[in-house]
Formats: sequence, C-alpha cells, structure tokens
Amino acid sequence: MSNVAVIIVSYNTCALLRDCLASLQACTLPLQVLVVDNGSHDGSVAMVRHTFPHVHLLEPGANVGFAQANNLGLAWFAQQPAALPAYVLLLNPDTIVHHGALEALVAFLAQHPRVGLVGPRLLNPDGTHQAAAFRFPTLLMTLLDLFPPGEVLPGRLYGSWWHGRYPQERGTAPFAIDHPLGACMLVRRAVLEEVGPLNADYFMYSEEVEWCWRIRQAGWAIWQVPDARVTHIGGAATSQLRHSMFSALWQSRARFAAQRGPAWRIATHHALVQAGMLRLSLKSWRAYRQGRLSRNELRAHLWAYGEAGKG
Repeated sequence: MSNVAVIIVSYNTCALLRDCLASLQACTLPLQVLVVDNGSHDGSVAMVRHTFPHVHLLEPGANVGFAQANNLGLAWFAQQPAALPAYVLLLNPDTIVHHGALEALVAFLAQHPRVGLVGPRLLNPDGTHQAAAFRFPTLLMTLLDLFPPGEVLPGRLYGSWWHGRYPQERGTAPFAIDHPLGACMLVRRAVLEEVGPLNADYFMYSEEVEWCWRIRQAGWAIWQVPDARVTHIGGAATSQLRHSMFSALWQSRARFAAQRGPAWRIATHHALVQAGMLRLSLKSWRAYRQGRLSRNELRAHLWAYGEAGKG
C-alpha cells in the first residue's frame, strides 16, 4: 500500500482547513499530512494542534507565498528519517476530498508509469462541475480573458478549446491535459527528483502552470482522473487581498510569458495586458461617475490595473 505525503498551505482559512483535514481521514491509504501555515492569525495553528494532533505543522512565521510554502513542506519531508513517499499531494485548504479520490489518483499513477502528475475532477460547493483542466496559456487565451466572450468578443468562445478548456471534462474517462488547477495535484517523487520543486519566484498564481510546463518538457504526461472527485471552494485565501491578488495574477502571467518566450510573444502579451488594463480602468471611471464605485474603490481598482499592466 503506497504512502502519500500531503502538503497543505494555509493562510487564515481555519474553518475550511478543519473540513479539509477531516475529509482526509476517510482515506484508506497511509497519509503523512503536513500543514504549512503562512502566518495565519485566525487560530488555524491552534485548531490543527488541538483537533488533529497527528498532523504535522510547519510555521515559516510569515506569508512566504504558495510556491515557497510548498517547497518548505517538501524540504521538511526530505529531512525526515523515512524517505519521501512515492507520491506527494499538494492540496489547498479550501477543498473537501471525496471518498476514494486519493485512492483513484494513486492507482492511476501506479498503472501509468509515464504519467508524472494527476489532478481530480473538481466540483463547486453545490456539486456542479468546476473547470480543472487547462491548456498552457496562449495569446488568444490572454485576449479572451481581458476582453471577455459575451461582453466584448463572441460568447461561444467562452469555455472552448480556444479559451484553454478541454471538452473531455464533460465526460467520465481520464484524459491527458497540459496542467490542472493547482488546488489538488498528486505528483510522483521521481518527477520531483528530476524536475525539482515549484518555482518560488512565483508568489501566487501560475506556479502550477510553470511547474507543469517543466514536467511536460521533461517528457512526463499529465492527466485528469474524473473518478477522483474533490470539492473546491475557491478564493478562500486570495479574496482576503483582492486587489493585490489581481495584480499578482497578471504579474505571474507576465513572468511565465517572459520565461517561455520568444521575444515577439512576450511583447504581444504585454501589449494585450496593457490594452486590457486600460479598458478596465475606463470601466471603473465610468462606474465611479455613475455612483457605482466610491472614490476609495476607484483608487484601489486603478492601482491594481496599473500594477498589473507593468508586467
């Protein structure tokens, strides 16, 4: 029976973290669970110590970001007397792991030796489907994000292959993808040893995209396994700093575009983002003049769009 190391990075998500950890208790596989707390001040650490004494805790003492916190977790496991388990699960605290989900993910990796990372079928809290399988970013995807289908561009493009989605998500069979949503990812130890951990230069967002890019470049496949189901609340930590996270999102996307190259794609990506931020700034000014935004809200919006546009 395969052991699984589980790393959960938490930031002020006490109630959600409690539910997440409770859901893991139904797993029949031997789990070694580590919570990396990114400087929470909502009682998360005390809750874990009191309610889940078997769960390990790591406290960096500050919010070091999602990628770096996961890397600290990987380093912690590497320093333990026992070898790092064959599989490592990176899991968000705002998730509920359904019965049999981890078993299905582990079984798929065991049966497919060239698959290096798998993701589950993600569900919204109401049980509806949540997009969890994506293509690597393209310039067209950037255009569709900034000039939303149905608002600026034809609505039929939304959620399509051109927008980075996979029609296979409507089915029930496993399928190959470029990368999953980073809320739940099971990776082989062999992949970590070959490709390395997440890139800590990404404070928040796109870190899983960049990591999966390196994994795919190394020749490993990445799949979604729909039989494995995980409910994902979404935005529990990032919504606490909404405008900062918006700028962080686009700065991370610019970082990945720069890392991927070539120069013409980088320049085009930057031009698209600047045009998109100008459009959003004008929308915010119109909302302010119509009384739908306060002056402080307008300032926050314009700051976020300005920071995002810097690239």
